Amino acid sequence: MDIDLDIDQFVNRYVAVWNEADPVARRRAIAELWDADGIQTTESARYHGHDALEARITEAHNDLVRGAGFVFRSAGDATGHHDMITFATHMLPATGGSIAWTGRTFLTLGENRLIRHEYQFTTDTPNEPKASTRATTEEFLRRLGEGEPDRIAELFAERVDWQLDWPEGGHPAVPWIRPRSTRADVADHFREIAAFHVPEKSAGGVSRVLIDETEAVVLGDIRQMVKVTGRRYTALCALHLTVEDGLITRYAVYEDSLTVAEALANQPVNPATSQDLPVPH
Repeated sequence: MDIDLDIDQFVNRYVAVWNEADPVARRRAIAELWDADGIQTTESARYHGHDALEARITEAHNDLVRGAGFVFRSAGDATGHHDMITFATHMLPATGGSIAWTGRTFLTLGENRLIRHEYQFTTDTPNEPKASTRATTEEFLRRLGEGEPDRIAELFAERVDWQLDWPEGGHPAVPWIRPRSTRADVADHFREIAAFHVPEKSAGGVSRVLIDETEAVVLGDIRQMVKVTGRRYTALCALHLTVEDGLITRYAVYEDSLTVAEALANQPVNPATSQDLPVPH
């Protein structure tokens, strides 16, 4: 039996349920992931059905996430075929630090694309920074897709080396394209982007993620609709992240900023004179 499924998206939803703080949202997510007759088997116990799974995940959340301050992140290695998926998950401090636990999960899905059987195994925790870098990068992309500025900023260090490919003075039509240096600045950056665009029309794609020790490069594009003008645009984008102790310490963005500025200003932009163009209201 072949299951037509976006594996990465499914695994991201699975990992997110362990971090979910809202009991109602957690219960709903469990029902959307596991079959009503689904079974989870760990090295020490077996959990059968939604009620047992909810009790198990709630206990883990209370002890490890809310209580001990950890967060679960995908290792970004999900793969599968037919009705089976396997992937690794890391547990690490939400405030940054080394990976404390790594587990490998094997899932079998039913025709309804819900988990029928799950098997969890504790595996050796990688010592190399590469695993932490990938986990943080994957989580950043997931939160970026969800569009929650404060949760995105949680993945950044208190002080951030923020690099842009735009003149330091910026452009009045795109006020978010300017230097940043703190975690609070990061939240403001993504909050300002959201304020100028139609959230329902925001999208983007990732074509490649490259990891080398503490460095990550993300290649993709950004697709938005400007609130004021209704103009749509697509801008190619590359991100260069540095991750240390599970937090992003350097954020370098290389994007087609001219396309963004022209869409916001609703007119052609000459970068040499861009300071004189009006701000849309």
